[in-house]
Amino acid sequence: MTMAGSSVFSPEDVTVLRGALDKWCLEKRIDIKSAEAEFAATAAIGLFQSGYNTSEKLLAAMREHRGI
Repeated sequence: MTMAGSSVFSPEDVTVLRGALDKWCLEKRIDIKSAEAEFAATAAIGLFQSGYNTSEKLLAAMREHRGI
């Protein structure tokens, strides 16, 4: 199944995204399986696609993101 606007991510990209999301959830004390974490993951993907493409940059951007 293909989703509109979906992107293909390399294994390295997924590692960056998951690492930042895991750290963000740990800091916020949020369960990785929660709806809030799912929303944060969506925001992280958008940030990643905007150029925050290292774990450090992505985590910093997530910390400053007002929507999550």
